[in-house]
Parts: sequence; C-alpha cells; structure tokens
Amino acid sequence: MSKVKRSNISRYELLYITSNKFSEDEVKLIVEKINQIIKDAGGVITLNQEWGKKRLIYPIKTFRFGYYSLVEFDLTGSMLAQIDKHLRMMSEILRHQIVVKKVKTAAKIAKDKKIADKITARGLKEEKIIEEKTKIQNKPDINLKELDEKLDKILETDDLL
Repeated sequence: MSKVKRSNISRYELLYITSNKFSEDEVKLIVEKINQIIKDAGGVITLNQEWGKKRLIYPIKTFRFGYYSLVEFDLTGSMLAQIDKHLRMMSEILRHQIVVKKVKTAAKIAKDKKIADKITARGLKEEKIIEEKTKIQNKPDINLKELDEKLDKILETDDLL
C-alpha cells in the first residue's frame, strides 16, 4: 500500500444557460451566486467565461435566447452532487451540464504543440506544391509553328546517326 495518499480532487467544467428574462446586470448577479455556491462547497474556480446572449437551437421553457456561461473548477467528487442539486433547483437556470475535465500535464501540452506544428508544416508544404503545380499549368503554350521549324532543323542535319 502506498504511503502517498492520492487526492480525490478533480477538475470539472460547468456550462449553463441563464434565462433570457433577465438583463445583463441581473445575469452577472446570478453568475456570482453560482460561483459562491461552488466556493461554499469547497471548490476553487480556475476559469470563468461569459459567452453572452445566444439563440437557442430549440425553445426551452418558451425561451428562444439565453445567456451562456462556462466555469471550470476544482472540487472533491463528493460535493459535486450538492452543486448539481442547487443548480437544478434554481429557476434562473434553463439547462446546465457538469463534466469531468482532464488536466493536461506539461508533457502532454508539449506533445500536442509538437503535433500541431507538424500539421501546420505539412499544410505549408502542400501549399507550396499546389503553387508549383499552378505555375507549371500557367506556363504559356509553345507555338506549333516554332515547334515545326525546330523539328525541320533537326531533321535536315546529316548527323542523325
């Protein structure tokens, strides 16, 4: 058995849609309320983005628009159910979704960057090949009359064999 205790704190991502019946100032208060719920449960917020007012694909509770917000936070798994319960009980929230987010290590980030660099290099190489092909295709055609004259000169010489 290991002497080092593994922490059961995970990173979560919460995406929620706030009802359109509120103004932007009221939505900011709702965002603060949700952030406080996460903090009260022992969570540490690492990212908080407000995506603004967007049209919904289909109406939810007769609303066609909603305010989207994204929050990333670190929390123990046992407290997640409490946050989910609070969000379900809030009438201001139309929909919400909480998912576990994998935290990337520095090695994984470096590996992903290396792969992205290879992909962009390959794309640049393909662009150069396409440019060369278009240059070849856009060369002016050889005049048939000039070609006939050159062929006649070759055939008139005695040094063919």
